[in-house]
Order: sequence, then structure tokens, then C-alpha cells
Amino acid sequence: MGTQPIVPSLRRAASRPQPAPPAAADAWQAMTAELKPPLTAEEAMAESYRCLLCGGPYAQAPCVVACPSEVDIPGFIAAIGEGDARRAGEIVFAHNPLGGTCARVCPTEVLCEAACVLVHEGQRAVDIGRLQRYATDALLAAPAPSPAPAPAGRRVAVVGAGPAGMACAARLAELGYAPTVFDERPEEGGLVRYAIAPYRELADPLPAERRRLEALGVRFVFGHRIDGPQALRALEAEFDAVFLGVGMGEDSSAGIEGEHLPGVWTSLPFIEAIKAGRLPEVGARVAVIGGNTAMDVAREAVRLGAREVTVLYRRTEAEMPAFRHEVEEAKAEGVRFSWLTAPLRFVGRDRLEAVECRYMRLGEPDASGRRRPEPVPGTEFLLPVDTAVEAIGQRPRAEFAQWIEGLRFEGGRIACDPATGQTDNPRYFAGGDDVNGGDTVVEAVRWGKAAAEGIDRYLRAGGSGR
Repeated sequence: MGTQPIVPSLRRAASRPQPAPPAAADAWQAMTAELKPPLTAEEAMAESYRCLLCGGPYAQAPCVVACPSEVDIPGFIAAIGEGDARRAGEIVFAHNPLGGTCARVCPTEVLCEAACVLVHEGQRAVDIGRLQRYATDALLAAPAPSPAPAPAGRRVAVVGAGPAGMACAARLAELGYAPTVFDERPEEGGLVRYAIAPYRELADPLPAERRRLEALGVRFVFGHRIDGPQALRALEAEFDAVFLGVGMGEDSSAGIEGEHLPGVWTSLPFIEAIKAGRLPEVGARVAVIGGNTAMDVAREAVRLGAREVTVLYRRTEAEMPAFRHEVEEAKAEGVRFSWLTAPLRFVGRDRLEAVECRYMRLGEPDASGRRRPEPVPGTEFLLPVDTAVEAIGQRPRAEFAQWIEGLRFEGGRIACDPATGQTDNPRYFAGGDDVNGGDTVVEAVRWGKAAAEGIDRYLRAGGSGR
């Protein structure tokens, strides 16, 4: 074991000359201005009264059914309406240990709010996300409880302090274990802290959520690298079970000629630099290549002052994997979309000057079921840009299959029982992005909670390799 990051650094482009950060404070202010600002007490009270408090002993409310972490939404909204915001926060955290974070970053528009009964009556959905933030902010503002004494008994290691790892550790602590969470980074949160756009969440409330876990008896060890089989053997010698919440690895590369040019980024280093306050100078024209993560990158480029931001996507808008509301929000902010467009190479001498592109058309469906993009000969053109960002996804952490006996990968994901998170090596459990390929934070929370239950059943049945 060392003290370096578990995974290769997200700074894939660190060896390249990077643009110097701008000095203007207004760029940072624009970058961190929240898309969903907090509600005032009066606003929260008024919004809570809109909730019909549906659901009951025989059927859950539709919003609860739509929530991967099964938060008692009518329950916490009722507490707000009664003037007890802290109790509302307790209700949220009883189901979701990252309830404050999820209130900020969760795509409520397509989950709980999309299921709201009011929508089916032709009305605006209850603003569940902001009400949840109001409730959790109220509770997190109170002093953190004193840490509980560590219970004796079976020990569990959690690798990764991202949402899945933190959720798994929280549930394990509630079940009577004293899990230890290891992470390569100096702080908790995983990609929420380092790769989610700052206008969604900069850092808070992650530190307060970590303190709540510590009060339950969870121990965090940061700056701890799990870099090979020997490090894992050391964990196996000390712990009875191991949860892998390692997420995905570095950015995938499109293998486009000219990727080495200054001005060409991949998405994780780009967002990480912004989150750290090292705002890149992107120039007037920016191209973003990709689908889901591309939405945040493009909107960040607008906030950095780019006058023309173009998303290049090789299929049509109908095949775009990004959430519909995020595509529309990007358009409203001035982001342009060039559909059925594939980049061929990055062009420039000393730095990026343009992206050579080609138009595509859709052919027969590929293995994913989507129609395969095919090139249209003779449609090549140059798109002048100052900066380009590849945002096409991340590579799987396939090295763990070589380090852990019996661990399998299927389609770039760790193979495990979806109900328990247990892998083919019975001592190892997994959850979050490393098993679903990259999904929402609240989905990672769901996986972490399920894996904790699976670990508990495994250990109660006598499982352990020690």
C-alpha cells in the first residue's frame, strides 16, 4: 500500500501545455451560481402545502416509487409543512445518507417529480428536490452528533468514498458494523466532488454528510492507494468482506488524430480543473464531443465566456443519451448542436485551431439496439475552434479482474448479483458506477445500500475467508 491515488490520476492531459486560468472573478461567480438555489423558509412552507401527501399503508406514493433510494417524500414534506425542518431532514437521511447531495444533483425532473400526481393533473410538480435540500440543510446546520463507539465483531472494508461507498458504509454502520472507507483522494465524494459541475454542487454538503457517517462509527482513510493485488491481500487479511465502490477509470479516448495538441481536453481533467478553481481559458469557440457528460462541459464553456459552443454528436437528437431537460437547458443557454456529425481529427500547429468533421447517416442497428452511424462520403468540413473537449465516457476498471481471484467483468462492468452486490468472489461486493457503467448519484446510493444488506447476510451466514 502507498499513499498515492488508487486509480490513475484524472489528469490525463497533465503532460500537455494547458491554458492559463483567467483572473476574472465574474467567471467563477457564473460557474458556481446554482441552477437550483435554496428555498427560503416562506417558500418552502408554501411549496410543501402543494403536496397532496398521497400514498398510504397499501400503496406508496408515486414519487417514492420513482426514487431509487426510496425516501419517504410525503413524510418529509409533511414535516416541513408542520414547521419541523430538522425532523424532515432526519426522515430524508434515514433513507439516503447523501440526501443533501442528492437534493442538489439528482435529476428529479425525470424521477420523483416526473411521477408527481400533480403533473398528471396538468399542474407543475412539487419542487421535491429543493424541498429536500431545505430539509437536509436544516439538519446539517445542527452540530454533528458525537461519534459512536465502534462495535466489536466482523470488519468490512469499503474501497471508494464516492456515493456508493458512503451509502454502503452508512448502512453497514446502522447494521452494527464499523466499516473503514479507503479512498485515493484527500476528501470524500468521488466524482461528485471532482467531476460534477460546480453549478450543481461545489463541495458542500459532502463534509457534513461525512461527519454524520463518522458519528455512526464509520472510519475514513484518505490518500490511501489500492494499486494492486498485494494491497488487496492486505485488506483481505484484516477485513472479513470488501465492498468495491471504485467507479469507472480514466476518460475513454476517441483515438482522434491530434489529441496531443494544447487546447484538447478530456472531460474529467477539464471539470476537475474548474472545481479546483483553475478556470481554463477556452477562447471564443469550443467544441464538445459526446453525449451525457457533454451537457455539463458545454454549459461550463458558456460560463467560461465562450461565444460559440458546439456539441458534436454522431447520431440524431433522438439517440442522445443525455436527459431531455438538460439538452433543452443547454440550448436555452446558447449551446449549439451539430447532429449526425463525427470528428475526424484535431487540426493545428502549436495548438488546436479546428476540428475536421464529417456528416453521418444512420444505418442498421448495432449491438446496443441503436442505429449505427455511417459516414457520408465527401461531407468533410473544418469547424474552427480554440478548445475541444472529449466527453465520451470513462474506461472500466478492468485491472481489478486481474487482482481479485474470481472477479469477472461483463461489458466493461463488474459482474455481481444485482440484489446483493455480491461478485463471483464471495468476499467481494460491488456497487455504483463500476457495476452500472455510470449512472446517477442516487442510483449509486441504492447500490451501496443493497450491497450492505448483502454483506450483512453473507457475514451472518458465517462467510469469511480469513
